[in-house]
Amino acid sequence: MRYALTDAEWRLIEPILPCKPRGVPRVDDRRVLSGIFWVLRSGAPWRNLPEHYGPYTTCYYRFVRWRCAGVRDRLLAAISDHDCADVQMIDSTIVRAHQHATCVKQGAKEDLGRSRGGLTTKIHAVVDANGLPLKLALAPGHEHDSVCAMDLLGGLPENRMLLADKAYDADAIRKSISLAGGWANIPPRRNRRDPICFSPFQFRDRSLVERFFNRIKHCRRIATRYEKRAANFLAFVKLAAIRLWLGVYESTA
Repeated sequence: MRYALTDAEWRLIEPILPCKPRGVPRVDDRRVLSGIFWVLRSGAPWRNLPEHYGPYTTCYYRFVRWRCAGVRDRLLAAISDHDCADVQMIDSTIVRAHQHATCVKQGAKEDLGRSRGGLTTKIHAVVDANGLPLKLALAPGHEHDSVCAMDLLGGLPENRMLLADKAYDADAIRKSISLAGGWANIPPRRNRRDPICFSPFQFRDRSLVERFFNRIKHCRRIATRYEKRAANFLAFVKLAAIRLWLGVYESTA
């Protein structure tokens, strides 16, 4: 089955998934999760889910329940390897919102912002030295990158280097990284008067975070935002990140 979990991938995540020892036997988690990955990769509506994945309602409600229970957060935290995080990179990418994703109640805050391309959402990501995701977050498309950076960089380990572009050249960001014992290798803005230490050679590695965004946008459910709720869209982004980690473990097994 296309986009289905392989045996090696399933062995990695099966112990982390929640179990239900009592009551009515639950539908096979592997089949349901493979159906969720099919929707993520193809970008098709839930109603178009192939029959061999089971009823689409089962896959959708399992997707929502796991999101509410924080299962994806635990999965990403369990399989992400922080040993290669001596160098971390942060950046964001803009995703255009589909017209069906904008039909929310008036005044609802679902990380939608209006920019030149219309209603958009920003995906913020912190990746390690191999371009694999460590932290993910959403923000409205018109919001400046530095606003969300403080939350993502709050747990930056000691003696680590951060690579980022000029959008993150803020005194507050540099100070927080310095207090944690790290070094912010960020190019200075034109209007900055204070001299800073910057290494163009190390900065070249920042292309890895751009490659990460290119890879997750192979999933059509991420390349265009179809979800009305920001929580559901972020859950799909985290699923794409989990699939990248699973692929790395499978290739190195």
